[in-house]
Amino acid sequence: MAALRLTFLLLPLLRGRAGAGPLCPRDTPSRDLKELGGLWRFRADTSERRDSGFAQRWYRRPLEQSGPVIDMPVPASFNDITQDPSLRRFIGWVWYEKEVLLPKHWFQDAFKTRVVLRVGSAHYYAVVWVNGVQVVEHEGGHLPFEADISTIVQASPGDPCRITIAVNNTLSPYTLPPGTIQYLKDESKYPKGYFVQNTKFDFFNYAGIHRPVVVYTTPIAYIDDITVTTALSGNIGVVRYEVSVIGSSQYSLSLNLREKEGKVVATGQAAVGELKVVDPKLWWPYLMHENPGYLYYLEVRLSAQVDEDLAEDVYTVPVGIRTVHVTSSQFLINGKPFYFHGVNKHEDADIRGKGLDWSLIAKDFNLLKWLGANSFRTSHYPYAEEIMDLCDAYGIVVIDECPGVGMRDIENFGNQSLAHHLVVMEELIRRDKNRPSVVMWSVANEPASELPPAANYFKTVIAHTKAIDPTRPVTFVSNANYAHDHGAPYVDVICVNSYFSWYHDSGHLEVIQLQLNTQFENWYETYHKPIIQSEYGADAVSGLHSDPPLMFSEEYQVAVLKQYHAVLDRKRKEYVIGELIWNFADFMTDQAVTRVLGNKKGIFTRQRQPKPAAFVLRERYWKLANESSCLPPTMQYYNV
Repeated sequence: MAALRLTFLLLPLLRGRAGAGPLCPRDTPSRDLKELGGLWRFRADTSERRDSGFAQRWYRRPLEQSGPVIDMPVPASFNDITQDPSLRRFIGWVWYEKEVLLPKHWFQDAFKTRVVLRVGSAHYYAVVWVNGVQVVEHEGGHLPFEADISTIVQASPGDPCRITIAVNNTLSPYTLPPGTIQYLKDESKYPKGYFVQNTKFDFFNYAGIHRPVVVYTTPIAYIDDITVTTALSGNIGVVRYEVSVIGSSQYSLSLNLREKEGKVVATGQAAVGELKVVDPKLWWPYLMHENPGYLYYLEVRLSAQVDEDLAEDVYTVPVGIRTVHVTSSQFLINGKPFYFHGVNKHEDADIRGKGLDWSLIAKDFNLLKWLGANSFRTSHYPYAEEIMDLCDAYGIVVIDECPGVGMRDIENFGNQSLAHHLVVMEELIRRDKNRPSVVMWSVANEPASELPPAANYFKTVIAHTKAIDPTRPVTFVSNANYAHDHGAPYVDVICVNSYFSWYHDSGHLEVIQLQLNTQFENWYETYHKPIIQSEYGADAVSGLHSDPPLMFSEEYQVAVLKQYHAVLDRKRKEYVIGELIWNFADFMTDQAVTRVLGNKKGIFTRQRQPKPAAFVLRERYWKLANESSCLPPTMQYYNV
């Protein structure tokens, strides 16, 4: 265990941690943004204890001066970029470096400008240096973090700025997701010091810098945060807001709430207040209204006194006016019943792994619209902000899930894990709190919630989540026995995963309806809460056929879906409020005898080509939409 201990013992020696600012960086009249995507210099620390980079202080000088480097794209996972199989499965520290020239005008009045470095996400522990000076470290993937680097870059204006990021993808029992390091000591079978990373989740553990790295500016006194919640009172839309300012206590604010077309519909001047909109255009889900995803824009202008100077800042946040309410048998959006007919997804694609890819994002949203899907769950981690922006704009409803996946061992429910879990929920809510598309938080997927410690664990996590955001319901996704799930009493909505005729009673399609009906009745009779079938499906190898249907054939996947749908059609008239297919597209997993180049439960291939199941779901989802809304003829389902 020496290598693992050293890997983690390095971390407490480093300086204090920091998360990201609540506001997503963007160009405004008072802020500049420079994206640092492209090729970075890269090296994996292959030393036995993975500690050479720290011992030799690689961050003190250009990375290529301490050894060989290769080009590595950012954003992207590093695993599938090269032909080196050892890099694909590498566990430990990898090092990224890029030199950038910052705009000259950022330094013309340096003491009035704040310069911030922001990393969209890095898996899973990151340490960042600028010109050899450590500026931030962060634990956890999937969420952003940043550091004020003003004093460092202003010390040498005009010179290249060298950014070094060390990223460690090692998982422990106390990380999210958790994992373990196993040393295989039989030297007749394994090389000396040989170890593997074990996890209990079913997707490939891609690593690297997965989302954009940017440098942005603000004035020295600036808008730090804007929190927005909305409500309806008759024909009045209420937008409650709170603005946080840093850098000055002497300031004034001007707020304008504009329609998408630019018309100002409400104004304000206080740091905390509410704006009222008569006959508001509500934010509606896709296929629930002819104008889904309608957004207003709240422009906040700051004028602040800093010594004898005046600092001005401008920031605009999209606002969707909508309400969410849960009853014992319904999920209501704007007071109307909403039925989730959607998908589970993964951030996963050939070559780039989990790296942000705009072409893939655009393709996926076009497929969601074609499919008639109105929702998805961010299985099993927070998705990129760029994806969430489009959900807001298109009216795609989101169950926003944290990386609490693979929590199958009792040590995953101790105080160390709990403390980290609470921080992760804080960071997630801070990032996504203003999004109208986010209607529910999910704090875990398929945890071992039958274990006794899970009761206090999930009671604490869910209470903490609701204390931060009392406006949204909270759930976690269970595959435990309904009678022994210690976390279920604390959720607002029951989310259940089941794979009848697949992982058990394999091949027996005839038992699905009985078992699914029993599942729903047991959960509802026990908890009297609405239920979402949050996962169901079957693997299908594209092009593999069998009649009668046999497992792994396209016909079997279709047959499984139709058996589930027969029961869902009965139960959605009672207390079932949604169905999310597993999965939107095939995705990569660890190698195993049950996985042929990944998980094949997608209704689309990994390259986004439809299987027959996609057409079955498309017909179903459009019919569900037509039943539950008053869509104009141009939006209604048509046969193809």
